[in-house]
Amino acid sequence: MATPVEPPNGVHAQGKHYFSMWQTLFEIDTKYVPIKPIGRGAYGIVCSSINRDTNERVAIKKIHNAFENRVDALRTLREIKLLRHLRDENVISLKDVMVPTHRKNFMDVYLVYELMDTDLHQIIKSSQALSNDHCQYFLFQVLKHLMPLIAVNLFTEEY
Repeated sequence: MATPVEPPNGVHAQGKHYFSMWQTLFEIDTKYVPIKPIGRGAYGIVCSSINRDTNERVAIKKIHNAFENRVDALRTLREIKLLRHLRDENVISLKDVMVPTHRKNFMDVYLVYELMDTDLHQIIKSSQALSNDHCQYFLFQVLKHLMPLIAVNLFTEEY
């Protein structure tokens, strides 16, 4: 569960509140109420939350020390840029990117997504066998959304 905690150094940032989940500090906007952690991976910890303004259930991913490694920082930037342009029922939507209160202490990135029941990784790793039709459908969905972005990039990049 999400446990409210005191901020580091005892200094509350305006518009933020603090929670601990899986021994990790979350500093999130007060409009989000965390419920519980739902996933952990190489790129961060994800918790379910409720947006107080819309009463919508969302997922918040914390990417710890996002700028520590150049490759990981570029992956995060790429994820944000791609998801800002993709609008489809089969692709998770990026709802918000939380802005830090102080730029000089900006280390962690918090991305807010729609809350889904599962993800592609869980489906692929499940014990249910995937048919060729499943694989073709997944590939079609990825290519359907990437091709327009690649085409735009080809005509806007300078070589």
